[in-house]
Amino acid sequence: MKQAECPELLPGTLYMMVLRTLRRGPLHGYAIARRIKEASGEGLAIEDGSLYPALNRMLVKGWLAAEWGISENNRKARFYRLTPAGKKQLQRESSQFERLVQAIRLVMKSA
Repeated sequence: MKQAECPELLPGTLYMMVLRTLRRGPLHGYAIARRIKEASGEGLAIEDGSLYPALNRMLVKGWLAAEWGISENNRKARFYRLTPAGKKQLQRESSQFERLVQAIRLVMKSA
């Protein structure tokens, strides 16, 4: 049986999902991707080629901070955590996303 393809993310939603995932505490990149995949019921798979550049952009924007540590596999890994600016950004992005979803629902009901 062929596995269903994961849907393509809407622009900006990767930031929102990473910020939301880190709300519970610091994680390394692989754990962030795994947690998003699990939370989505295996419906979303975040590729390394998308995740790590996004993490670096969020570091530059000041939404995340990072430090090196040891992963559960006893490997050196960079752990990312939410900053106060990241928490504010998560609130902004969540509100914008909810408005977008509501507007799409209205169009889908009336069309």
